[in-house]
Amino acid sequence: MTRRVRRKVAKKGKDDAVSLSYLEIEVEDLGLERNGDVDWTSLPDDTVIQLFSCLNYRDRASLSSTCKTWRVLGASQCLWSSLDLRAHKFDTATATSLASRCMYLQKLRFRGAESADAIIHLQAKNLREISGDYCRKITDATLSVIVARHEALESLQLGPDFCERITGDAIKAIALCCPKLKKLRLSGIKDVYADAINALAKHCPTLVDIGFLDCLNVDEAALENVSSVRFLSVSGTSNMKWDVVSHLWHKLPKLIGLDVSRTDIGSAAISRLLSSSLSLKVLCALNCPVLEEETSISTTKTNGKLLLALFSDIFRELSSLFAETSNKGRNMFLDWRCSKNKDKNLNEIMTWLEWILSHTLLRTAESNPQGLDNFWLKQGAALLLSLMQSSQEDVQERAATGLATFVVIDDENASIDRGRAEAVMRDGGIRLLLNLAKSWHEGLQSEAAKALANLSVNANVAKAVAEEGGINILAALARSMNRLVAEEAAGGLWNLSVGEEHKAAIAEAGGVKALVDLIFKWSSGGDGVLERAAGALANLAADDKCSMEVAIVGGVHALVMLARNCKFEGVQEQAARALANLASHGDSNSNNAAVGQEVGALEALVQLTRSPHEGVRQEAAGALWNLSFDDRNREAIAAAGGVEALVTLAQSCSNASPGLQERAAGALWGLSVSEANSIAIGREGGVAPLIALARSDAEDVHETAAGALWNLAFNHSNALRIVEEGGVPALVHLCSSSLSKMARFMAALALAYMFDGSRIDEFAPMSSSSESTSKSVSLDGARRMALKHIEAFIRTFSNPQAFAAAAASSAPAALAQVTEKARIQEAGHLRCSGAEIGRFVSMLRNSSSILKACAAFALLQFTIPGGRHAVHHASLMQGGGAARVLRAAAAAATSPIEAKIFARIVLRNLEHHHQVEPSI
Repeated sequence: MTRRVRRKVAKKGKDDAVSLSYLEIEVEDLGLERNGDVDWTSLPDDTVIQLFSCLNYRDRASLSSTCKTWRVLGASQCLWSSLDLRAHKFDTATATSLASRCMYLQKLRFRGAESADAIIHLQAKNLREISGDYCRKITDATLSVIVARHEALESLQLGPDFCERITGDAIKAIALCCPKLKKLRLSGIKDVYADAINALAKHCPTLVDIGFLDCLNVDEAALENVSSVRFLSVSGTSNMKWDVVSHLWHKLPKLIGLDVSRTDIGSAAISRLLSSSLSLKVLCALNCPVLEEETSISTTKTNGKLLLALFSDIFRELSSLFAETSNKGRNMFLDWRCSKNKDKNLNEIMTWLEWILSHTLLRTAESNPQGLDNFWLKQGAALLLSLMQSSQEDVQERAATGLATFVVIDDENASIDRGRAEAVMRDGGIRLLLNLAKSWHEGLQSEAAKALANLSVNANVAKAVAEEGGINILAALARSMNRLVAEEAAGGLWNLSVGEEHKAAIAEAGGVKALVDLIFKWSSGGDGVLERAAGALANLAADDKCSMEVAIVGGVHALVMLARNCKFEGVQEQAARALANLASHGDSNSNNAAVGQEVGALEALVQLTRSPHEGVRQEAAGALWNLSFDDRNREAIAAAGGVEALVTLAQSCSNASPGLQERAAGALWGLSVSEANSIAIGREGGVAPLIALARSDAEDVHETAAGALWNLAFNHSNALRIVEEGGVPALVHLCSSSLSKMARFMAALALAYMFDGSRIDEFAPMSSSSESTSKSVSLDGARRMALKHIEAFIRTFSNPQAFAAAAASSAPAALAQVTEKARIQEAGHLRCSGAEIGRFVSMLRNSSSILKACAAFALLQFTIPGGRHAVHHASLMQGGGAARVLRAAAAAATSPIEAKIFARIVLRNLEHHHQVEPSI
């Protein structure tokens, strides 16, 4: 009988990392339950040790401090034979605290120069293997000290990033200090000179595996002296003298495997090596452009040796290493791993091949050379998936990273190659990656999550990930105390949350809370994880239900904290976008008000509109636009300097992207609903940039600019500014030419506001003396132009036959036909104030027949049943006595037919809303 135990074991010290939040295992029912609780101290010692083996070094140390028994067990030699330090900060202080446990440490993985400096403080004199990455800043001095303190070292690997500050001097120190060295792989050394190589030949008699990868110079002749070498890789190394290589290296008596991938080797050198070497069995030359361009290579005789190149069938070539026919095909690596073959030489070759293939495929994917699509689709993807099942953890990691990398076409725009992504899916890669993501090895978790994240940009792959249970797995990884794991998992949720169909599943899996918790957990020093978490929350916040979940779990506070405090533009952009989406749901939830009420939120967003990064400015303006729909937020934004900031933004974005232009004008549109803000916008110089934006080529910009100018034109001083700044031709152009009905509609309303009375003429002399000295303003000409195009706009929504039928009959069907032709669907979302409704009602009395028709047309749009704010508008009209004016307009002999019919329809709309008694 078994029982699943889920027990919180988190413990946090002053400066220590927090241990894993939860530990989930299956244990036998050994009578440990007492009154419903579990007595963890009664677990068998071997069970505790097994549990400890699944934790990282900090968690082991933390858990060991809980009681004396566990402290003894936590120091067991078997738990400290290997350490992976890459996931956490590892410095001298941490190394010193771990030193007492590292007496028998044999294998060590580290990351970065600081960790390298701290290694000697572990006092692990029996260390056999060291593997490091992010080694660019590691110096000769540091490496020399490390090898001097670890004379028993048998394997040293630094890469795949370049070791820019390590020279041949350090290689000589390695040779002198580590006589038992068997494996040496270094990446990115500038000059591996002869003395260094000769030192290895002299002092390291058991050195069988050498890799000088991506180096600038390697002394080819000196390598002939390392007679013990069996496996040699110079992959990616430049400036090689291949003529020297082909005449000397074939003399290496024990050389079995040679890797020259990603070099400029040609067919002549390849042929000589294959024909002359007596011991060589495998020559790997993947992604060698010179070799692949030479037609003669197809006739090269391999003399029974394997040549692995882009033009060869790699799986078939590798299968020839085996005597059994069962090892044919793409399962060759898996068959080998599962076989009972005890051939030591074959096992060594296959293990080396896994390593060099994973390295070369990753490097090739990173450089993404042209012309390899066929290779990736036919062989590369399958090779990476096969290598992902290796027993070598570093091979698995590189294969997963390779999958994450080779699908990417454009990293900046998150574009991936559809064919490559779906090839991974077809070959069972999603299940393999999810299994890898469930590994207790955090390095594998991180790389698998990264691959899943990148692949999920493709909608078909995202669907497969969700169907295979990937959302639950990624949500669980997002809770990891390892920042790198959490970061990649958050990236996966970010990409998955693009799909509307996945948002609810992410919320159900606890993903929303996990993402919010990430922001609080890594609020400083984790820009990557913060950007991904905020990006995922931004996508989720676009969904009404998910947006409420974001608010409930503290997401508003978390996102505002990022907007206020984080200086990284990627985080700022996603935080602002998330706040914009949270505030976008109108009356369906209270998030808009909640964001505005969060301390410092509006001030932070106003400040972000001044960012040097366009994406940040765009999302901040978008957030302020959405927030301005709330009356209190609107005034608070203005009080926080929003008017000045947004006018400045509008003035600066004439050459910006349409997205930024739309949001800048939209935010001003939202603020200008308030007359005080409208006046302030005009006073701050907001009219001219809005007119410039009205001339944009983008429909969305047309709408927001026209909407803002419509609101501004309500004020007579702003109306005059619009005329003086050349706004009439711009609005006329919108009214007549924009592909957006809404932009044309609001442009017509703005023009109608500007010329619906004589007060603009009265106001003109007051401002023209100072503001328009150099401008020639013809109000009469502007009025005639405006009225002409307003009339033309109204007539585009008129059907003469329907109008004639409606004039002859009051039948609902006749009026409905007119309404259907005149309706602008999006206009139903506009919400007008009492003053604006009153302005249109008053316009019905205007002497201009065109303005009468425009006013009736506008009131029709605002009262059509089913419109979002139709009831509100009807209520305002009833309170303002509009019915009487509408009846008069409908009955006036001098009114144009459009005004009469539209007025009758408005009256019927009011009846529908039960605001007036039936009258016609």
